[in-house]
Amino acid sequence: MADGTTRPSSLIHTVYGEFVRRLGGWISIADLIALMAELDVDAPAVRSAISRLKKSGTLLQERHGATGYRLSPAMGPVFDEGDHRIFHSLEPAELADGWVVAVFSVPESERASRHQLRSRLSWLGFGNAAPGVWLAPARVLPTARRLLERLGLSPYVHLFRSEYEGFAELREAVGTWWDFPAIEAQYAEFTETWHPVAAELRRHPAVGTVEEVAPVEAVEAFRTYVPMLTQWRRLPYLDPGLPAPLLPADWNAVAARALFTELHALLAEPSLCHVEKVTGLSRPARPEEPP
Repeated sequence: MADGTTRPSSLIHTVYGEFVRRLGGWISIADLIALMAELDVDAPAVRSAISRLKKSGTLLQERHGATGYRLSPAMGPVFDEGDHRIFHSLEPAELADGWVVAVFSVPESERASRHQLRSRLSWLGFGNAAPGVWLAPARVLPTARRLLERLGLSPYVHLFRSEYEGFAELREAVGTWWDFPAIEAQYAEFTETWHPVAAELRRHPAVGTVEEVAPVEAVEAFRTYVPMLTQWRRLPYLDPGLPAPLLPADWNAVAARALFTELHALLAEPSLCHVEKVTGLSRPARPEEPP
């Protein structure tokens, strides 16, 4: 069940990113409204959110026997990068891999670009070491390059690969470049919210077995999974994935990541099956393996 503070547009992003993309990329507005009703979002709120997503270029209206919406082609790389960040960047970076440093200068006349650049670097996990100087674990470099080029911000930025050579203790320095207490507070909120849910699911392991999921169980899987994933998908962007030796003792991201991984394994597949049933859409057939 969705938290009342979660915006409908955020839930719709999750539905498109996790399900609709896997079912051909298009969904009718009627089916989307039906799915969102199961998350306690009413039809007017869905239509309002869809209107904003259409204006922003996220969704395109298409008719396939019924009116519906498809993700804009421009959103494909955004969601692909999101998949990598959300599902595959769960382990800390290696200290030996070094850093990527972003140095930028934006004219005073282009404040909007400056604000966008700062927010996007933060969103990528960069920490602010000094005015105009941001850094992140080196593995962020390919994603940063693609994002900055796509947004037209690359002319303002110089990117470097580097190693730290002194003089302050690096573990102390990174504590001034990233807001660890704020990140830990977000992880703590996630764990506090979803640990009881995982504990309950462990007592009913059939929820994670598609063949044994009754329709009502699939509905409940969907009602749990979508808000859980919506809350989680912000966290990998707040957390830079710093090397373990640089993190505070008892870094609570470890427990939160394990909890997310468990819930994802239990709920993702039955949730997708539920969406298929509601919409009548289906996953593309896998190519047959050669004999």
